[in-house]
Amino acid sequence: MQPKRNITRLTFLTMIMLSMLTACAMSDKKDSPAVSATIATDSETNPAEYLVPVVRYGRYTLAELRPDVAQRDLSQQVVEVTMPVQLSATVGDGIRYLLQRTGFSLCHSDEVAALYALPLPAAHLHLGPETLRDALQTMAGPAWQLTLDEAMRQVCFVRLPEVTSSANAGVAP
Repeated sequence: MQPKRNITRLTFLTMIMLSMLTACAMSDKKDSPAVSATIATDSETNPAEYLVPVVRYGRYTLAELRPDVAQRDLSQQVVEVTMPVQLSATVGDGIRYLLQRTGFSLCHSDEVAALYALPLPAAHLHLGPETLRDALQTMAGPAWQLTLDEAMRQVCFVRLPEVTSSANAGVAP
C-alpha cells in the first residue's frame, strides 16, 4: 500500500506545480487588442512622420541615416579653439587659425585689411564651445557683419555703415 500512496502523492504534487506554472504564464487578452489598435491608428494617420531611416550598429545601437546639422550647414559646426600664444597675433591670424579644418577660407579685400591687422584681444585666445558662425562674429566684433559664400566656402566681413557713421559723428570737424 505504501508505493501506491507515493505515486498518488507524487501525481498530486506534480498537478499542483503544473497548475501554478500555467497560472503564472497566463496573460490577460483584453488589454492586447486595445494597445495594438491604438498603435495601428497612430501609424495610419501619417506613416511618413514616424519613419526614420536607421541602421543597426551592434546589439543596442541604432544610428539615423541622415547627416548632422553641422554636416549640412558647415557654419553650424561646433568649434572650441585655443589660439597659440604669440606676442604679435592679429585678428587675421586668429581667424585663419579658427578656420583650419572647417572647410572655409578667408577672403581678402582692402576693406577688411584694417580688421585683419588689429591686435588679437586676450579674450579671444580661447573661444567655444560655440558654432563657427558665432565664433567668427565674436572675433570680428560688432562693427563687422559676417558674410559667408557657401558656394566658394569663403568667409568675408563687411563693415556696418551705422557703426562707421556713428564713429565719425563723434569726431569734431
